[in-house]
Amino acid sequence: MRATVYGIPGSHPVKSALLMLDHKGIEHRVVQVPPVLCRPALRAMGFPGPTVPAVRIDGRRFQTTRAIARELDQLRPHPPLFPDEPGIRADVVEAEGWGDEVLQPVARRLAWATLRRDRSGMASFFDGPMLGLSPRVALAGAGPIVAVSSRINSAGDAAARADVAALPRLLDHVDALLTKRVIGAAQPNAADFQIAPSTRLMMLFDDLKPALEGRPAARHATRVLPHYSGHMPAALPPDWLTPLS
Repeated sequence: MRATVYGIPGSHPVKSALLMLDHKGIEHRVVQVPPVLCRPALRAMGFPGPTVPAVRIDGRRFQTTRAIARELDQLRPHPPLFPDEPGIRADVVEAEGWGDEVLQPVARRLAWATLRRDRSGMASFFDGPMLGLSPRVALAGAGPIVAVSSRINSAGDAAARADVAALPRLLDHVDALLTKRVIGAAQPNAADFQIAPSTRLMMLFDDLKPALEGRPAARHATRVLPHYSGHMPAALPPDWLTPLS
């Protein structure tokens, strides 16, 4: 069994998919696709939706981190991504959904809001060609890509500023999940793999890193995902960051 993973450079949901494949011991290769252009490219490759991660295994195609988790548990049940005990499983499923629907979009919007102001960190997330394009060629169109991606992901100033203000509360929730052992146990689960990459991505932001340092959420993210290439220089307006101080 071998998987092909299609993803955008630096994408935290793609990191989630790769962590789950590693957890299952499934060999995989990664094909990088450019932001925005991934949408028609994935359609052309037979995927039903426009989003990454997109995974192909033995002719089967599936997308979104939550769908991938369930497909992988069917394809290779052990080690599981979800606990067997119903009550614990329900807690993990709820945490996984929160990580997907709440935390993941915050990290994404803040990334695009930062890149709209300073694209100098964009190249640090590129680690290979994208659909045959070198990183240098792909970056030549970075301005329009960032602008369109910001619109697609609703990463305008009002949304991004609200995300910064909400960040302490969101990190408190991750810390609470760790205290309750919904995540952070010896055997990682789907919620660990869903939540940790979002936290880990935000640790690469100079603007956000001070708010994360020393928190249980940050230690958890580093333990689950020790290496995450990339760097976002400080670019957000200083008055936005007041809630983090």
